[in-house]
Formats: sequence, C-alpha cells, structure tokens
Amino acid sequence: MSDKPNPIEIQKFLAGVNYPADRSTLISTAEKEGADGDALNALKNIPDKEYDGPTAVSSAVSNTDKK
Repeated sequence: MSDKPNPIEIQKFLAGVNYPADRSTLISTAEKEGADGDALNALKNIPDKEYDGPTAVSSAVSNTDKK
C-alpha cells in the first residue's frame, strides 16, 4: 500500500479541474500538473464516470486502495 499515493497528494495535481469531470479529464489534468506514475495509476484505476468534486475523487481513490 505504500506505493499508492494518498488522496490529498492526488488533489494537488487536480488543481483547476472544473467539476463535474470525468476520469479522462482528471488524468489529463494530473499529467499536465506533473503527476507521478503512482498518482496517475491511481486515477486510471478509478471507475470511468463523472465526479462531482474533489471529495468524490478522493473517495474513489480510497476505494481502489482497498482492492
């Protein structure tokens, strides 16, 4: 689990996202903001749906950590 970024780290890479946003928007924003591989992998593993805000993204990332 130490290789998984925490949701707060991921939010740093999502500054400026206009919600609602889908997974591909979150990934492309994180890439533009310089996200590392672990953060990008975490975003790539969340369900492909629309997220209404940072809390929803954090929750999705946390839920994938438990799998």
